Amino acid sequence: MTEDYSPLPVDTIIQGNCLEILPTLPPESVDLIFADPPYNLQLQADLWRPNLTLVDGVDEDWDKFDTLAAYDEFTRAWLTACRRVLKPSGTLWVIGSYHNIYRVGKIIQDLNYWILNDVVWVKANPMPNFRGMRYTNAHETLLWVQKEKDAKYTFNYHAMKGLNEGLQMRSDWFIPICTGVERLKENGKKVHPTQKPEALLYRIILASSNVGDVVLDPFFGTGTTGAVARKLHRHFVGIEIDPNYIRAANKRVNGILQLEFDPPVFVTPDPKNLARVPFGALVEQGFIEPGVVLYFGTDGGAQAVVLADGNILCDGQRGSIHEIARKLRNGPSNGWTLWHYWDAQTKAHVPIDKLREAYRQQSQIRIEPAEMPDEADDTQNLFNEQRKND
Repeated sequence: MTEDYSPLPVDTIIQGNCLEILPTLPPESVDLIFADPPYNLQLQADLWRPNLTLVDGVDEDWDKFDTLAAYDEFTRAWLTACRRVLKPSGTLWVIGSYHNIYRVGKIIQDLNYWILNDVVWVKANPMPNFRGMRYTNAHETLLWVQKEKDAKYTFNYHAMKGLNEGLQMRSDWFIPICTGVERLKENGKKVHPTQKPEALLYRIILASSNVGDVVLDPFFGTGTTGAVARKLHRHFVGIEIDPNYIRAANKRVNGILQLEFDPPVFVTPDPKNLARVPFGALVEQGFIEPGVVLYFGTDGGAQAVVLADGNILCDGQRGSIHEIARKLRNGPSNGWTLWHYWDAQTKAHVPIDKLREAYRQQSQIRIEPAEMPDEADDTQNLFNEQRKND
């Protein structure tokens, strides 16, 4: 017997316990889940600063569990419920501290999620250890997991490189804790004790979802996930049990001015999704003429002549731009970036890849992401193979 489910209530905050709400949502309907569950901090007494002022810590009932077994049971329940609504290609992020993240990690593996990364959020401005009895707790840990091992999942690798000045994004993230105008307060008191910074969610959502995807947060709190989702043109579904948090979250999310969607602004191009362009196509279409001299590398140490069939001739050797480049370097090579032509307008040597970009812009052709351009350099192929094995 097939159960009937209401449509997924996107861009909505649902009031209730996530253990009761999640089973009512359609199965396999969510692209990404971010979860900031109770940490089970087990604080035993008030915490005072050296100046005798009281620290506004976490003492809410939702963070209290009678035993570790009770906490484990709760964790297993919400992770199981999340697994049901997550698409086969979906991923889940969960954040925690040393109080709970190791227990959460074990249960994640017990439930057959596959761990992709653990990320350390290094707090640029952590709260001091006022008692001076331990190290300052200056980080939290995030686990990024996929529902099905080896399933295709979203990772916007080039967007992450863009955020990191063109370098691969590492798994240690230096981001300040939530302070200043971003921290929601009422009557001088924090609305939520563990409000996460938007910068943290920005990186997660940009990396792990695409425009139009649905991001679920089963512990919505004051709506950081929803606010960032709106800014990045994703949909969100929030579940929250506390009406005070919901009131603050609704005000916050509804106050986000969502800019008009413009693909170049919100979508980072991925070279793997670009159309395959044989060098010969540039010759056929007149982007480069037979007989033109190409220069190898920025110093132009070797020269080659463009042939009418799209091959090149260098020192008596005939072959593709990649084959000749490999022979010259005696190793993996990408001819598109290594061969240069002389540009009379700029009076400079320019990589022939610029001609390929012009060809693509003129023809506006693309392929499915699963296809890999035949001319992709050997280094990229090796890198992709390594990523597959990680």
